[in-house]
Amino acid sequence: MFNKKINGKLDDINNKLDKSNIIEISYILGNKKEIIKRNLIAGISRGIGIGIGITIISAMIIYFLQRLIRLNIPVIGDYIGDIVSIVQKNL
Repeated sequence: MFNKKINGKLDDINNKLDKSNIIEISYILGNKKEIIKRNLIAGISRGIGIGIGITIISAMIIYFLQRLIRLNIPVIGDYIGDIVSIVQKNL
């Protein structure tokens, strides 16, 4: 009876550990090459993602600013025109 309770609790703990991937995490923490490989891939992925994101957002901003210039709003149009010309010179 007492052994059945212990075995049931151990089975529950084992199932919870399997679901939480503790075994894989402990393997990764013990293997230095695996840590370096994962961090390198994560860093490259983040860098590429940031580069693509900034490119898309800046292109959208320039596009909308150019559309706003075409509306010929006197004060805003001149100001935005200066910003767009500065950005285009730097490209």
